[in-house]
Amino acid sequence: MIGQVAGGGRTEKPMLKAGNAYHKYKVKCNCWPKVRDVAMNPVEHPLGGGNHQHIGHANTVRRDAPPGQKVGLIATRRTSRLHGQAATAAAKTDKSA
Repeated sequence: MIGQVAGGGRTEKPMLKAGNAYHKYKVKCNCWPKVRDVAMNPVEHPLGGGNHQHIGHANTVRRDAPPGQKVGLIATRRTSRLHGQAATAAAKTDKSA
């Protein structure tokens, strides 16, 4: 292999200024700046509003929820051990089986 690719490593240079990011994303339609959902008003997003930026309720939502309500973690599965009522119910089924 002889030589180097022209412009190689160009993307590794830091942008340093918001203006550079503006010009980069200007050509890629309306995707910048990206506003967080908790930073929005409640009329703009289900997770918006409140006196300080917090979600304020459970972030999980069922899979058959209507569009517009499906924000956050959609149809999440349990990844940790069972707690509370679910744990006692699971323990009873294990003992009976």
